[in-house]
Amino acid sequence: MVYQIRIFSLFVLLGLLLMACGKNEENPSQGIIPDVYVNFEIEPNGINFIVAGGWKSFDGEGYRGIIIYRVDQFTFNAYERACPYDPQKECARVEVDASGVILIDSCCMSKYNILDGSPIGGPSSYPLKQYFTEYDGNRLHVYNSP
Repeated sequence: MVYQIRIFSLFVLLGLLLMACGKNEENPSQGIIPDVYVNFEIEPNGINFIVAGGWKSFDGEGYRGIIIYRVDQFTFNAYERACPYDPQKECARVEVDASGVILIDSCCMSKYNILDGSPIGGPSSYPLKQYFTEYDGNRLHVYNSP
C-alpha cells in the first residue's frame, strides 16, 4: 500500500512538472518580455510615410522600441525590438538588416522573419512579440490590448 502511494505521488509530481514546463508554449515571448502599455498612432501617408515592403523603428514605444513593417497597402506588422532570447540585456535590441527582410539581434545573433516575426536563425526559438495594428487608410493605430 505504501509503495502504491509513493508511485501515485511520483506520477502526480511528474504531471505537475510537465504542466509547469509547458505553460508558456503558446506564446512564450508574452511571458518573457515585460508587458508595457502600448497605444499610439502614426500617419503612414504623412510625415511618417512607410512604403509597402518598408519599415520604421519607433524608440520610446514598447519595452525597447517597436519596428513597424508595412506588408502591403493595408497591412502592418508591429514587433517589439526586445529580443525574446534574453530581453533584459541592454544590448538585446532587434534591428532590420541590410537586406530589409531579416530582423537581427546583434547581441545574441538571433534572426527573425520580418513577415511574421518567427525565428530563422541563432539561439532564440521564440518569435518576436507582436502588437496589434489597425489601419483606417489614414492613421495606423498600434496597441497591445484590444
